[in-house]
Amino acid sequence: MLAAAAILVIAAVALFLLPRLRTPGLVLTDRDTGRVCARYPLEDGESFSVTFRHSVNKSDVTEIYQRRGKEIWQTGCVYYGFGAGVAEELDPSWTLEIGADGEMILGNIEQRMGDLTYVVGTVYDHILRIGNERVVLNELCGKNCKVHFSIG
Repeated sequence: MLAAAAILVIAAVALFLLPRLRTPGLVLTDRDTGRVCARYPLEDGESFSVTFRHSVNKSDVTEIYQRRGKEIWQTGCVYYGFGAGVAEELDPSWTLEIGADGEMILGNIEQRMGDLTYVVGTVYDHILRIGNERVVLNELCGKNCKVHFSIG
């Protein structure tokens, strides 16, 4: 009986402490329901990206982010055409390179994202790349889901 009680106490302590000991990572949450769609390991300083088809100019856009402590920062962007909603004038601190396929690669953006939410497309999808994983957000969260990205 005493052994069973000890096991219960150890289990309760483990259930209480383990979530707090886990290294914070990237958390994707359905903004409307609060449902956690997924958690991904993401160490401080590591990056991830989201690629989508721009609704106006119909070309792919990849936005690049980095975890800095408990915050997400946009550090870069890759796009293939100008148009509404795509940077046409650059901040003087940003860098611009033209890639081998004609893509425009913006770097040194350094923008803290207070709220990072994507509405998953119904015609085109949003693709999360994190570590060696390629995640189709439509399949993970559902069409029209407002996917909130956070560190937790």
